[in-house]
Amino acid sequence: MNNTYKRTIVELLDLAGIKINGKNPWDIQVHHDKFYRRAVLDGVLGVGESYMDGWWDAEKVDELICKVLKARLDEKIGQYMSSVLPGLLKAVLFNRQSKQRAFIIGEKHYDLGNDLFQNMLDKRMNYSCAYWKNAENLDMAQENKLDLICRKIHLKPGMHVLDIGCGWGAFAKYAAEKYKAEVVGITVSKEQVELGRKLCTGLPVKIEMMDYRDLHEKYDRIVSVGMIEHVGLKNYGNFFRIANKCLKDDGLFLLQTIGNTKSVKALDRWTDKYIFPNGLIPSMAQLGKATENLFVTEDWHSFGHDYDKTLMAWYEQFTGNWDNIRNNYSERFYRMWKYYLLSAAGSFRSGTGNQLWQIVLSKYGTPGGYQSVR
Repeated sequence: MNNTYKRTIVELLDLAGIKINGKNPWDIQVHHDKFYRRAVLDGVLGVGESYMDGWWDAEKVDELICKVLKARLDEKIGQYMSSVLPGLLKAVLFNRQSKQRAFIIGEKHYDLGNDLFQNMLDKRMNYSCAYWKNAENLDMAQENKLDLICRKIHLKPGMHVLDIGCGWGAFAKYAAEKYKAEVVGITVSKEQVELGRKLCTGLPVKIEMMDYRDLHEKYDRIVSVGMIEHVGLKNYGNFFRIANKCLKDDGLFLLQTIGNTKSVKALDRWTDKYIFPNGLIPSMAQLGKATENLFVTEDWHSFGHDYDKTLMAWYEQFTGNWDNIRNNYSERFYRMWKYYLLSAAGSFRSGTGNQLWQIVLSKYGTPGGYQSVR
């Protein structure tokens, strides 16, 4: 039976030009023969967990993932797997997500430790896609992104801004420093609240631990960067209704999100268990349905390839600074985190997997028309 599992995987990967124990940097090097059976029987968990356990490697996991996606193996799996191989690689690589957002995401991901993120992210602690136009490094690219958001929402001094999912306060601090805005940021992570408040000391910024469903105040502008991925399909309508309620009639709302090229309802089991529990990456159709009769779409900007560069920059900093934090994390965590960053980078690089969108919304349209900013 193990030979059947191995033959199926070999034939499938061959379609993408990937060899078992080959010489190319994207080829899979198998260290444990039980990998094949584990991948077959446990699907996404088997593939991801066996990598975490050191049962297989690839010199460039990001290129491996990119090649699999470009070869569209998800469309060919049925020919080679039948009922034998439920979800191998397909489940790992495609963002099938489940259920609704809950506070558990703060506890299991964002509260892993501020030291982890300080040794991986830019100096302003942005944990979302940077904007690499005319940028020479990660710090510049992230400042580009923050300024792009401020310009897209036509931010002016004295405006009251709500940041839904504020992280460690990167946008809030930038908007307060550079544009003299007053910002309220909310997050579900106690670690983000603690460090974010310190980073924003002396500025007109409030960072609170709060669920978006408890929001009631009105704001001139609303920003939400990389947070709706944790809301869940069942809650999209409520999320946008609350944003509509909290936005002044002449205001603008900028949403930045990873986008899915397909409308799905479930997260792959490995990512759900180890990285982003209770998440979902939305499609255009899902966002369109949720915003119908609530918002006018003023601008839709797609720049997913910038996330590839961002993730690889995070990977270089994480691995380069690992010695600074290795006493706080296990070697299995190290492999898990590498797999997460590299798999995601490969997906964006392929151009057929994840997308990255910045969407500008208004309640009643912009008088004279909205002028797009790039």
